[in-house]
Amino acid sequence: MSLSAAEIASLLASAGIPADPPLSEQLSAYLALLLKWNARTNLTAIREPSEIVLRHFADSLFCARHLAPSAHTLLDFGSGAGFPGIPIALAHPQIHVTLAESQNRKAAFLREAVRRLHLNAEIWSQRVEAMPPEELYDAVTLRAVDQMESACRVAVQRVAPGGQILIFTTDRLIDSLISSIPSIAWQRPAHLPHSEHGLLLLGHS
Repeated sequence: MSLSAAEIASLLASAGIPADPPLSEQLSAYLALLLKWNARTNLTAIREPSEIVLRHFADSLFCARHLAPSAHTLLDFGSGAGFPGIPIALAHPQIHVTLAESQNRKAAFLREAVRRLHLNAEIWSQRVEAMPPEELYDAVTLRAVDQMESACRVAVQRVAPGGQILIFTTDRLIDSLISSIPSIAWQRPAHLPHSEHGLLLLGHS
């Protein structure tokens, strides 16, 4: 069973992430669509609606807070079920978001979500390595992707000069990630809401 906009707003507030009524309504529609698709295809291992809000929505909106005001384009590398790209697109409709997802079923879900939610977004349904070399973005996000270190080395090539890279990681992995990408100026990582070890690592090209 999905959650109402008011229930989502209350859960996000408990994580220190305020969401106004229009955003909460859109997140409720997104959650309902996600739960419907997740019943027949494995989009996310977390299936409890409140946990989806506290883990996926809160983390994604926390990331949205750390985007530079000058960001007009964003690449969500390995978007999966749309985290953090779709909540970012909902919170910042002025940012054009590219959801990169090479798995066909997940890419199909993302297309449906973009259509239903009227997002300022598009889907790249191939590997990011196949993008034209000139495709660069003001911000690039990575969350729960396979082989994170090698993915980050690909992702950093998509960051425009002066742009940002935002990586969801843990305190166990952060040192190896930083050392593997010396071309980025890293900031002090921020702790994710409702997570003991989760961190958001932010860097600038």
